Amino acid sequence: METADRRRWEDLWADYNAFYGRKGETALEPAIVDATWTRLLDDTEPVHGLLALKDNIPVGLAHVVLHPNLIQRELTCYMQDLYTCTEARGTGVARRLIEAVCDHCRAEGVADVYWHTHESNEIARRLYDRVARNTGFLVYRIKPLSSEDGA
Repeated sequence: METADRRRWEDLWADYNAFYGRKGETALEPAIVDATWTRLLDDTEPVHGLLALKDNIPVGLAHVVLHPNLIQRELTCYMQDLYTCTEARGTGVARRLIEAVCDHCRAEGVADVYWHTHESNEIARRLYDRVARNTGFLVYRIKPLSSEDGA
């Protein structure tokens, strides 16, 4: 991604977040969107973004975080976000983004890629079940900086 991609990235990012219920009153604050964009363009950050283009128009995105893993020497890649716009679904965009993430990881010497999705995301899961192994792990979350108790 480069600076000129900001507006088109932001549209996809907003659609992705809306898909997961972050819209209207629960939409990400503009400061978070700005910080995310800044991090994606900062070579010193361990995060990277990829855009899928069709006819020079972004139709999908992937965001990854490279980080150490305590059970191997090589870095690990967490694909935090993967999104394809509605019009491009079923055309192979998501698969190509996953392949591009893997290519990026190979170039960086990263040993593996992992991600999670909501159990109800059946369409995406059909692809994921073909290209990767479901490890069976569940995701739990606690927010230590808020008053939420995690229950």
